[in-house]
Formats: sequence, C-alpha cells, structure tokens
Amino acid sequence: MTASEISLDAALEDSLDQLSLNESSGLSHGQDSAIHPHVHSEESLRRIVNRLSRIEGHIRGIKTMVQESRPCPDVLVQIAAVRGALDRVARVILDEHLTECISRAAAEGNIDAEIAELKAALDRFLP
Repeated sequence: MTASEISLDAALEDSLDQLSLNESSGLSHGQDSAIHPHVHSEESLRRIVNRLSRIEGHIRGIKTMVQESRPCPDVLVQIAAVRGALDRVARVILDEHLTECISRAAAEGNIDAEIAELKAALDRFLP
C-alpha cells in the first residue's frame, strides 16, 4: 500500500468515525430533538435498510477487487454503481422527509426550524 493510499484510507476512516459519532449521539432528528421525533413506517425503514445492506455488500466486493488487483477501470465502474445506488437511497430518504417530516412540521407549526435543518443537511450532502 502506498503512502497516499494509507493517508486516504485514514481520512476515510476518520470521516466514517465522525459520522458514526453523529449517528450514535442519541438525538432523534437533527441536532435538536425538540423539533420532532424522526418516525417512519417499518416498511419504509426495511426498504432503506435492505438497500443499504446491498450497497454494503457491493462495497465489500469492491474492496475484494482492489485486494485482488483487478483492473482499475473495472473497479471504477463498480464505484460508480455504488455512488448511483447511494444517490437513489438519498433520493428515497429526501422524498420521505419532504412528504412525512416537512408536512408534519407544517401541521405542528414549526416548519421554519424543519426547513432550516433540511437546508443545513443539503449543504453538506450536495457538492
């Protein structure tokens, strides 16, 4: 493994650790749990988790390809497929957020806070 691969690997691990810390902080939806609890149907959660599990398996497959020194173009094609799959999961989550969470916030009278939270998330999500 080259020095640049090691530093890239370490940077990726740091990013994933930070995401993990954010997810495990115990807050329900965003940084302020007073906005609303993040509640979605079991069916919706099952579909999203299943998609993420498939993506996780695909990423393990890419890792194996790299370890086996498979051709770079083949690896890049698989990375593109994972990116596309992640984008589709993000689209499902955003769609549900707009239809469920934003409408719930509007009904409860705290739409401004919910929209501000969504804008902050989109700022981090979009390139």
